[in-house]
Amino acid sequence: MKPRATVTTDPDRTADGAGAPAGGGDGPDASGTRTDRSRATGTRGSRTARKGPAKKKPAKSGPAGTGPQLGGITWRQRLYRDRTLVLMTVPAIALLLIFNYIPLLGNIVAFQDYDVYDLGITGSPFVGFDNFTRIFEDYRFWEVLINTLVIFVTQLVLFFPIPIAIALLLNTIMSARIRAWVQAVVYLPHFFSWVLVVTVFQQMFGGAGLVAQWLRDHGHEGFDLMTNPGFFKFLVSAQAVWKDAGWGVIVFLAALAAVNTDLYEAAAVDGAGRWRRMWHVTLPALRPVIALLLVLRVGSALNLDFEQILLQRDQVGSGASEILDTYIWWTGIKTGDFGYAAAAGVFKGLFSVAMVLGANKVAHMLGEQGVYSKK
Repeated sequence: MKPRATVTTDPDRTADGAGAPAGGGDGPDASGTRTDRSRATGTRGSRTARKGPAKKKPAKSGPAGTGPQLGGITWRQRLYRDRTLVLMTVPAIALLLIFNYIPLLGNIVAFQDYDVYDLGITGSPFVGFDNFTRIFEDYRFWEVLINTLVIFVTQLVLFFPIPIAIALLLNTIMSARIRAWVQAVVYLPHFFSWVLVVTVFQQMFGGAGLVAQWLRDHGHEGFDLMTNPGFFKFLVSAQAVWKDAGWGVIVFLAALAAVNTDLYEAAAVDGAGRWRRMWHVTLPALRPVIALLLVLRVGSALNLDFEQILLQRDQVGSGASEILDTYIWWTGIKTGDFGYAAAAGVFKGLFSVAMVLGANKVAHMLGEQGVYSKK
């Protein structure tokens, strides 16, 4: 008779209880060497462990000529599905191309001795950077540039914080009816033209205005703020505040509406008063919006309101009121020197881009996103 074959198990598996005999005894099955079957099982397990996670399958492609699928459908199917939205954006894109991008091709005039009447763009001779050299050698140009920056800084300091303050004030009003009435009154001047705004200020603060007449009626000497060159930068800042502060409030009110009210309740439970809640909850919520609008505002440092300045230029003189836009209009366009005016416009655009990039870099250093996020 042939001896019976004994079945051996893996000691490791026995220790774990996975390969123990049914009786749970200490017989000969508890010792010995691995069988071929157990070695094969262990080999398969180690190979599986070495393989790692399964690779992701590549994105499916649609039928031939349709490109990759996006979210389960091809880009052509998505375009057909959203055709109504695409058609709605066509007029805006057309206006952007016609009035913003196609006119950029006209900057070639800055490098030409441009003759608008006889030669045109195609026939005017190229002069290289001669127009830019004329700009940089013109001392009057630098005086106008400095005056423009001074007016901008004055408006930035006096005008920019006021919409924030108005938004914070409106946010504390509990009555919806009173809040809506105040918003309507504050927003209304935005829809006035600069002609009407300057006229209102003339009737109020001019030499024959309401304030001057009231002072004379009470035995005091009147004044005329509209013709005071030293007060001009404060005058245009006051006009900008009255006209556009209410419109800027919209952005900050939208940001305040997104603040979680639980934060105010938690701060109140912790004993924070109204000012503490505003300082530690409201203002931090407005920081990203403030940083974004401040960067955009700095980028438009040379883009002051042309119509506002031009309407009051003769009253205070060009020394106090001349900005870059009015200077380009008087010395370039009005005299027919379009090459000089175009070169000044190119310089203005490059300067604004540099200001935006610099302000955005400062925003990144302060931990804010700015116009675009830091990579």
